[in-house]
Amino acid sequence: MTTKKTDTIKGKFNEAEDFARKIWLAGLGAYGKSVEEAQGRYDKLSAEASKMFDDLVSKGENLEDDARSKFKSTTNDVENRVSEVRKKLGLDSEPSDQRIEELSAKVDALTEAVAKLAANSNK
Repeated sequence: MTTKKTDTIKGKFNEAEDFARKIWLAGLGAYGKSVEEAQGRYDKLSAEASKMFDDLVSKGENLEDDARSKFKSTTNDVENRVSEVRKKLGLDSEPSDQRIEELSAKVDALTEAVAKLAANSNK
């Protein structure tokens, strides 16, 4: 082979080698770019997820505070109503068991008196 042919073949081989290397580098570049984009998207999503989680926690705390406040208010209302009913029934000053026994004794006495009156009216 002549030197000219050999130089031409070497030149074309070098061109082909350079072209193949550029294709390889373009593939690496595309991979690197996709990794960077994916990392950027991941970082953005991670930040958004953290912010969303913090927002949800904050809203949950507000709802919990509102629920506690309403529950406390309702509990106070119920306690006040029970207290009023106890006062009306006379159960707030004396121990309730003793008061119930007294009322039961009065009911028994009234029942006995009604029975006597009914017996006398039938005679």
